[in-house]
Amino acid sequence: MALTEKIPKRLDRALASGLDWKSLTRAAPLLASLPEPARRLTRLLEISRHTSIFSQGDRPHAMYFVLSGEVRLIRRSRSGGEIILQRARHGFLAEASLDQPAYHCDAVAAQPSSLLAIPRKAFSKALVVPEFRNGWIAHLARELRKVRANAERLSLRTARERVLHFIETEGDSGVVNLSQSKKDWAAELGLTHEALYRALAQMAKGGELIVERSRLTLR
Repeated sequence: MALTEKIPKRLDRALASGLDWKSLTRAAPLLASLPEPARRLTRLLEISRHTSIFSQGDRPHAMYFVLSGEVRLIRRSRSGGEIILQRARHGFLAEASLDQPAYHCDAVAAQPSSLLAIPRKAFSKALVVPEFRNGWIAHLARELRKVRANAERLSLRTARERVLHFIETEGDSGVVNLSQSKKDWAAELGLTHEALYRALAQMAKGGELIVERSRLTLR
């Protein structure tokens, strides 16, 4: 069954299989091992900012891969605020939904985005292929390490400690180039943007950090 029969109507502007898989696999090596039957059913979605990909309680029908832009997994707090569970910028979205009967959160595009939608049944069948299964297991292991690092970071008490932890775990040799605004980064760190700006200013003034727009360097 074609994926477009399952995509919610609000997203049913999918582009069918004229996908350039050669370019896609260069940009995302895991896709290189996706078997041909799954490729034939994969669709490209071009969505605008604030578009809802799925909502809490929806039944999963596809696995999504974000090619460009940003999609966020969001859960609402009792007070009505948003809790961001995942920011997918170039990679799979909501991996844990593969074997679930319903989504436990919402997925919303934070900016205009391009996504691949791979039918869930086709994706599950693809995992029988050893090369793709091994790549998927390695991907999940990397994501687990990220989640653990983020949990460790959020347990730190001060804004300075969280900034240092982020640069040391997500950067390279004490240097990190932010791929998001500082306001969004503050939310990821569990801080207000005012608290983050104060911490960055104090660290820069103390000679501990060099701040050059989106580039942060530990001294």
